[in-house]
Amino acid sequence: MRNFRLRDAAAATVLAAGLLTLSLATSPTAHAQKATGGCVNKAGEGTNTTVDGAKFQAWEAVLQATDWGIWSAMMASKQEVGNAPGMKVSNLRSNCKPGGLGQTCIVSATLCR
Repeated sequence: MRNFRLRDAAAATVLAAGLLTLSLATSPTAHAQKATGGCVNKAGEGTNTTVDGAKFQAWEAVLQATDWGIWSAMMASKQEVGNAPGMKVSNLRSNCKPGGLGQTCIVSATLCR
């Protein structure tokens, strides 16, 4: 029982930190979307043993920086780079090179509501 409670406390701490990060990250994004007619330019970096894995990690970073709800919808549907349920994705670009766990990629895109 003691280990179970420690895990619960750790999970609650991680959740609280994630919610704080979410509240800090979404506020500027919401203002940026209003200023640009609902579009934002985002980029993310990911690393993995494969190029596809690194691109996917980078795409997750892009969605998480844009809207955690869109990230979760993508994870629940087609888990593909460029998929952002409820948003139009354009100017999708990626640049990969050896590094990190094997490959490091930067993915950028314009996302519009």
